Amino acid sequence: MRIGIDARFYGPAGKGLGRYTQEVVDNIIKIIGEEQGAPFHYIIFLSPDNFDEFIIDSPQVTKVKLSCAWYSWSEQIVMPYRLWRANLDLVHFLHFNVPLFTPVKFVLTVHDLILTHFPTVRATTRNYLFYYLKNFAYRLVIFIALLRAQKIITVSEFTKTDIIKKFGIKPQKIIVTYEGAANLAKGRDSLFVAKLDSEEILTQYNIPRQFLLYVGNAYPHKNLEALLKMFSVLHLERPELHLVMVGKMDYFYERLRQTAAALNLWQQGNRNCAVIFPGYVPDAKLEILYVEASLYIFPSWYEGFGLPPLEAMARSCPVVSSDRASLPEVLGSAALYFNPDDQADMIAKVRLVLDNPEQRDNLIAKGREQVKKYNWWQCANETLQVYQEILKKNV
Repeated sequence: MRIGIDARFYGPAGKGLGRYTQEVVDNIIKIIGEEQGAPFHYIIFLSPDNFDEFIIDSPQVTKVKLSCAWYSWSEQIVMPYRLWRANLDLVHFLHFNVPLFTPVKFVLTVHDLILTHFPTVRATTRNYLFYYLKNFAYRLVIFIALLRAQKIITVSEFTKTDIIKKFGIKPQKIIVTYEGAANLAKGRDSLFVAKLDSEEILTQYNIPRQFLLYVGNAYPHKNLEALLKMFSVLHLERPELHLVMVGKMDYFYERLRQTAAALNLWQQGNRNCAVIFPGYVPDAKLEILYVEASLYIFPSWYEGFGLPPLEAMARSCPVVSSDRASLPEVLGSAALYFNPDDQADMIAKVRLVLDNPEQRDNLIAKGREQVKKYNWWQCANETLQVYQEILKKNV
């Protein structure tokens, strides 16, 4: 039997979806490589941008270049034809953007329903009319995809419940497979970190020793304007403290920089700003930022899973987090929570970690244990079980 996987998001260009796609695909290939005579052949559909990044020598896997951009007309028109030509028994879409005329049975992964909760033109770079048309198309595509899917994979019980409430999907159709977390590090004792020069990397990005860390995108639901306003108050009493916000510079980060400038926290060309925007930081250097940070802060209003704070925990960085959406489910007792709409509560929780070494060490220890609950091999294995269950019914 032939199973297709839509891996056009594969790799860092796809951000969070890229990480999920890469880890699931890579681990599925590892698992099937350990099986002898497995009855399935996998066709991995990649974009022209990541086709060469994906290297495989397994006879059970074929990669196919698919020049259909995400959310495009060619995705809706050309992709169904390519799927039909591939003679598939099943295809897995790792995001909601399923072609309406998909000619084969499919599995769908839904990470979150952010666009149904935050239908705001602040979340787009296009004009208002285009945004509302795009939002209508999103709702139509995801509703039809949810109805037609053989099974729906979600990354948290929170997202599963959200899908049931918003679209009336039967619970038994939805399978929860938690995402994974990076390999457990041990802070300054990590052999990997020990090989890097912390001072050199901090100097490269002009980051002082005392700082709060945020890593992720700057979409409106991340609630980063509230983080900046909170920090503007905190910085007055602790001028030695800085806020480092790591993420590839785009329209949303540029808008955030303007907010920081209005709060007198950032100025173009000034190397001594209270808030530092280093842009994209490679993983190897990012390890140092996690290790050196006073804490990782995550003020998001809505997350389907919440991978960034888990990755901070995996690197022995204490986490202070919003108490919304899936975050309490995923982070458990290993984070210190605040109300993201309450500035005073946010400040109080940050102070508690900064001023209490015992609290900080406790969060680090709990974080190391929490990340052990999540691994990509298990996520991929549970995904394979979904494929097998569907195909066995069709034999």
